[in-house]
Amino acid sequence: MSPNKFSLSIAGLPLVLLLCSASPIICCLLHEKTTLLQFLHGLSQEGGLNVSWRNDTNCCTWEGITCSMDGVVTDVSLPSRNLEGNISSCLGHLTRLLRLNLSSNLLSGNLPQELLSSSSIIVLDVSSNRLTGGLKELPYTTSVPPLQVLNISSNLFTGPFPRTTWKNLLVLNASNNSFTGHLPTQLCTSSPSLTVLQLSYNQLSGSIPPGLGSCSMLRVLKVGHNNLSGTLPTELFNAITLEFLSLPMNGLQGTLQSAHIVKLSSLISLDLGGNSFSGIIPESIGHLKRLEELHLNNNMMYGELPPTLTNCTNLMTINLQTNNFSGELTKVNFSNLPNLKIMDLMWNTFSGTIPRSIYSCRNLIALRLSSNKFHGQLPEGIGNLKSLTFLSLGNNSLTNITNALQILGSSKNLITLLIGKNFRQETMPEDESIGGFENVQILSLDGCSLSGKIPHWLSKLTNLGVLMLHGNRLTGSIPDWISNLNFLFYLELSNNSLTGKIPTALMHMPMLRSEAANYLDPRSFLLPIYSGPSLQLGVTSAFRKELVLSVNKLSGDIPLEIGQLKAIWGLNFSSNLLSGNIPQSICDLTSLQMLDLSSNHLTGTIPSELNNLHYLSAFNISNNDLQGPVPTGGQFSTFESSSFIGNPKLCGRVLNRPCDSTETAPFSDICAKEWSTEVIFAIAFGVFFGVGVLYDQLVLYRFLG
Repeated sequence: MSPNKFSLSIAGLPLVLLLCSASPIICCLLHEKTTLLQFLHGLSQEGGLNVSWRNDTNCCTWEGITCSMDGVVTDVSLPSRNLEGNISSCLGHLTRLLRLNLSSNLLSGNLPQELLSSSSIIVLDVSSNRLTGGLKELPYTTSVPPLQVLNISSNLFTGPFPRTTWKNLLVLNASNNSFTGHLPTQLCTSSPSLTVLQLSYNQLSGSIPPGLGSCSMLRVLKVGHNNLSGTLPTELFNAITLEFLSLPMNGLQGTLQSAHIVKLSSLISLDLGGNSFSGIIPESIGHLKRLEELHLNNNMMYGELPPTLTNCTNLMTINLQTNNFSGELTKVNFSNLPNLKIMDLMWNTFSGTIPRSIYSCRNLIALRLSSNKFHGQLPEGIGNLKSLTFLSLGNNSLTNITNALQILGSSKNLITLLIGKNFRQETMPEDESIGGFENVQILSLDGCSLSGKIPHWLSKLTNLGVLMLHGNRLTGSIPDWISNLNFLFYLELSNNSLTGKIPTALMHMPMLRSEAANYLDPRSFLLPIYSGPSLQLGVTSAFRKELVLSVNKLSGDIPLEIGQLKAIWGLNFSSNLLSGNIPQSICDLTSLQMLDLSSNHLTGTIPSELNNLHYLSAFNISNNDLQGPVPTGGQFSTFESSSFIGNPKLCGRVLNRPCDSTETAPFSDICAKEWSTEVIFAIAFGVFFGVGVLYDQLVLYRFLG
């Protein structure tokens, strides 16, 4: 590295000194400029700082640098600058540096100990980088480091977490790393003024130390997504200043004691989800007047909801899903919760009718009551929820689908509507008066055993992206108008009794032909959409571009136009009455990853060009009447014999059924090209040569004769 990078140019120094003496501009000290340049040149990618950080200019004017009135650097703030490389320990030589912010970059290597033990730094933020290594125990010194805020979250730190921390520390955020070991037992002793402690998303184990209860100023305690075990120590509830207590996704157990909960009257958010807590929600929950978020989901809690819950009039989120809560919700007056925005009670055993008081929560944007034991008809009052965008009532015993759809049509902002596994054995309404779902993007009416046809009123849902009608008894043909739903990219019609041919119109669905990204409003996933107890779809990209028509009575050939669905991810036509060949045009679906044509009456050979579908990972053509050899190599080398069984005329190594010597696998495109050039040329040359030799022999014979 050139020495000139660390020194002022001879021509530039007098100019800088002249400017500083002739104006009130604050000029930085020479040794501090040198230190900053050392840091800069230690980076492999400086993010354009070299434009501003020049050694012939005043470093107090550099981007991200703040100086005191006497020209001493006090702040280095360079977040989100795409900086790469190591953090130089030389920054510890800035003896009056107060704040260092290098967050959201691409920095790697260790965090220099000189920064952690600095005699001046009070705020150190290196979050969201790629830093590695561990945090060493602080060496004993006579001077106490003044560090108050340390944010090292979202890095790659490993090793045990230090047993002691900085005496003046107020905020410690070490979340989203790979720290191991136990929580520090003397944390409140070593840092008596600690206000914020965030250690979520690590690999910490052991129990919660009782000593945390002596943190008299602790307001935020977040240690979720670790491997903690045991019960909540009684002493923890002595931390009466707590406003945010978040311990989700651990192995904690025990019950919520009424006498303990009431002490935390300052709580704004309580998150104990994803543990093994049992027992009831104590009546004393109503004393938490400031409570805005309550997350007790995915535990083993039971009993009825205490009516006192609605004394928490500031509640905005209630998440009690996946427990054993029971009873009738009509005993709880939800009209006392005017600020409620999200309520999730899925997978419990609540019974009775859906309480009308819920419809007084005018700010509600997401409501999920699915997988309970609610019955009866949907009350009209749900139309009062003008802000509602997400509604899931599936897997209950609701009745009168026509009435429900007419009522829900007045909720003009609905984007996600999941009401399947209700209205069992009823008839799909074809009433054209059903409407009002112009903004719906995800609609599920699955698993209802509904009879009738695919109704025409669905054609008015012009923003529909996901339509799930599987698990019914729908008859008739698939209507052509489905292709007019310009945003539809996921169509699930399996397990019905649909007849007729696969309409060619489906091959013109715009989203399945175009590589354009699926558009689903993020509000579609205010709550995760579950396709099973353990599989959740939580982001807009969770739904792939799929056409699922399996387990019906569809007949005829697979349309040749299927090759136009260039963007499709999955095709499932299994368990129908389809006949004819596998169309060659399927080989043009280069984005295809799942293809299931099993249990039909398909004939002919397997197109070898399917090997060109390099992303194809799930493939099934079993139980048809296909013949000839199974292609080899490429993707076909990854498929098990189960993908081909039930085709007696198929042969090949994967089926352990040798082909006749005259029966060879179709050549791939490459092989065909080779035959048309090299092989054909060789044959032609051989024939020509043979004829020439024969002609010479005849001439010679005649000459000699």
